[in-house]
Amino acid sequence: MDIRMLFPLFFTPIVSFVFYYPLVMSIVWILAGTLFYIRRERQPTDKTFENYPMITILVPSYNEEDSIADTLHELQGLEYPNYEIIVINDGSMDRSLHHMRVLVSMYENVRVISLRENHGKANALKIGVLASRGEFLVALDADSVLEHDALHYLVAHFIRPGGERVGAVTGNPRVRNRSSLLAKVQLVEYSSIIGLIKRAQRILGKIMTVSGVIVAFRKRALIDCGLWDVDLITDDIGVSWKLQRRFWDIRYEPNALCWMLVPETLGGLWKQRVRWAQGGIEVLMRHWRILFDWRHRRLTPILIEQLVSITWSVCWLATTLLLVGQMIVTRNYYVPIFWTGTYLAVVSLVQVLVALLLDHQYERGLLKYFLWSIWYPSIYWYVNSLVVIGAIPKAVSHMRAVKNGQKYAVWDSPDRGISS
Repeated sequence: MDIRMLFPLFFTPIVSFVFYYPLVMSIVWILAGTLFYIRRERQPTDKTFENYPMITILVPSYNEEDSIADTLHELQGLEYPNYEIIVINDGSMDRSLHHMRVLVSMYENVRVISLRENHGKANALKIGVLASRGEFLVALDADSVLEHDALHYLVAHFIRPGGERVGAVTGNPRVRNRSSLLAKVQLVEYSSIIGLIKRAQRILGKIMTVSGVIVAFRKRALIDCGLWDVDLITDDIGVSWKLQRRFWDIRYEPNALCWMLVPETLGGLWKQRVRWAQGGIEVLMRHWRILFDWRHRRLTPILIEQLVSITWSVCWLATTLLLVGQMIVTRNYYVPIFWTGTYLAVVSLVQVLVALLLDHQYERGLLKYFLWSIWYPSIYWYVNSLVVIGAIPKAVSHMRAVKNGQKYAVWDSPDRGISS
C-alpha cells in the first residue's frame, strides 16, 4: 500500500512546517551565534575607565530569607569602585526584613526599602529607581551572585564610544546548582538555547528580552520608556520591548557572568517556563501594532518569529494528536518519517557543541556536561510547545483582567534547588 495513502498527514504542508521550522531555526542560531563570536566576542573588552560612574544595584526581594544574606555578602566583593545596593523588600511574609536590617548595619553601601504589600517585581524595581543615586542601574535577583568583574563589562557598553544609544545590557546567567540531572540539563540549555539565541538575535536585529536575573540599564532610558510594566507577568520582556520601541539599543555581554539557582523539580520548572511563555504572549498582545510601523522594522522579525513559534506549538500538538489517533484507528504504529528525525538530532548535537565551545571560555570544564543533554535541543521544541499551549489561556485571561482594571502582576518564585 502507498505509504502516503496510509499516512496522508505526513505529506501536508503543515507537517513540513512542523518538521522544518525547528531545524531551520537551529541552523540560524548556530550560524548567527558563531558570527557574533567572530565579530564581537573574541576581541578582549577594555575594563579600565578614566571615570567610574555611579551604579545602583537593585535587588527586589520577596520571601528570600534563605538567600538574601549570601547575595549581599557576595556583592561586597565586586571589583567596581563606585556602587550602592538598594534592596526592596516586596512585602515579604518571612524573616527577610529582619535579615536586611542586620545587613544594613554591617554594610555602609546597602539601603533597604520595605513595602507593606507584595505588588510584584516590576513595581519593586520602579520604587528602587526613585531612590537610586546611580546613573546606571543593575537589576539582580535576590538569589544570584555576580562575578567580581561583571559591572566593568556591563558599564563598558554605556560609556565607550558609540554607546550613547545603549539603553540596556543583558548579562550571561550561569547555573550554580548542579546536584540533579534537571539542573545539569538547564546548565546546557542556558548555553545551547538561551545564550546562543541572544547572540543570534543581536546579529539579526533586536533582542527579544534581557535576562531578568542580570541586566544593566541606563536610568535615563528607563525613564524615557516609562519604566517597567507592573501589570505584565514578566518584567524583563516587557521593558525590553518598551526600550526598543523608543529606539534604545539592547546589547548582550557574555563576559558579565551571574551565578543563579534554577528549579530542580519538574513542577517548579514547568511553573517557571509557563510564566516565561505567558509573559512573551502578553508582550505580543500589547505590542503587535509594530507590524504596521516601518520605524520598528528591526523589531518586526522578532515579533514574527515569536508568532510563528506559537503557531508551530499549536500545529505540533494538533498533528501529534492526529497521528496518534490515526495509528490507533489503522493499528499500524510504523512512523514513516522516522529518518527525518535524524537530521534534527544531528543539528541539535552540533548546536550544543557550538554553544558550549562559545561559553567554554567563561566557564572551564563546561564541555564535560555535553553528554548530559546532547538530546535536549530536540526535546526542547516539544516541551516548549506544551508550555506555550499551557500559557496561552493564562495570558489571555490575565490581559482581560488588566483591561478590566487589574493593576499589579504578582507571582511566587519556583523552587531554587540546592546551591553547590
